[in-house]
Amino acid sequence: MPIAQSKLTAQGQISVPSAVRKKLGLAPGSVLEWDQVGEDIVVRKSGRHTLTDVRKALFPEGAPSQKSPVSVKEGIAEYIRRKHARR
Repeated sequence: MPIAQSKLTAQGQISVPSAVRKKLGLAPGSVLEWDQVGEDIVVRKSGRHTLTDVRKALFPEGAPSQKSPVSVKEGIAEYIRRKHARR
């Protein structure tokens, strides 16, 4: 039994029923994500990805070597010095 139903407008728009908005915690400006799982289309609130999901998407063959926060900070400082150095 579906939670709710929506009707598609001539412009291809739908309204998200209030029961679904409440269940997903949607507010104006929320982004919905559409995905195909087998024969079904799944709609979910975007942003429910873990850091692990993002890393796997960005680096499918494995993450590059990690740098310490100190070396990253030093690298940024060096970049800023070079960028703003007087010529």
